[in-house]
Amino acid sequence: MRIVLVGPPGAGKGTQAAFLAKNLSIPHISTGDLFRANISQQTELGKLAKSYMDAGNLVPDEVTIAMAKDRMEQPDAVGGFLLDGFPRNVSQAEALDELLKTEGIRLDAVLDLEVPEEEVVKRIAGRRICRNDSAHVFHVTYTPPKKDGVCDICGGELYQRDDDSEDTVRTRLEVYHTQTEPIIDYYKAQGLVVTISALGKVDEVTARAMEAIKRKDDDR
Repeated sequence: MRIVLVGPPGAGKGTQAAFLAKNLSIPHISTGDLFRANISQQTELGKLAKSYMDAGNLVPDEVTIAMAKDRMEQPDAVGGFLLDGFPRNVSQAEALDELLKTEGIRLDAVLDLEVPEEEVVKRIAGRRICRNDSAHVFHVTYTPPKKDGVCDICGGELYQRDDDSEDTVRTRLEVYHTQTEPIIDYYKAQGLVVTISALGKVDEVTARAMEAIKRKDDDR
């Protein structure tokens, strides 16, 4: 299966991508991982991307596309893959189509994780991170610490990252609606989109996603 995962920030794409990739026995390819791997390995693409990032500029589409192309050509992705964070806009979606076309393959499904905007704000703005260990994460509503502002695990101070403030979250949502959401209509025109609710427990969302992908595969 070759799948693209789409959804707003806070939809749980990373979590679902990991579970789905494991269940489908295909690699999870995320834009963040691609950038980190290329930069840490100091590949030519990584050096190029870093030069833009160090200058405070966005990495051009062609660099991101080249990284994705290289990753999708790795042996473990021959039988399929799950793309998370790519394509990020219609231009990248068109480039991906052309790339797959040259290989004689196509996408099987585009999984759209749907979450109400206010739920996204609640999910992200409610996160609190431990200053001693960023792996210690709490949520003021869903997983609150026993003592307000104090990490249950190590006693460190809990804080809200700047990226998690309500104003920043709403700005990120605006960017998503403007840049990324249009790819849903682009793929709907190809009959590839399956939309599921990303509300509920992680395993419930995964079960919904797997069922939707199965139906899509059966319809082909």
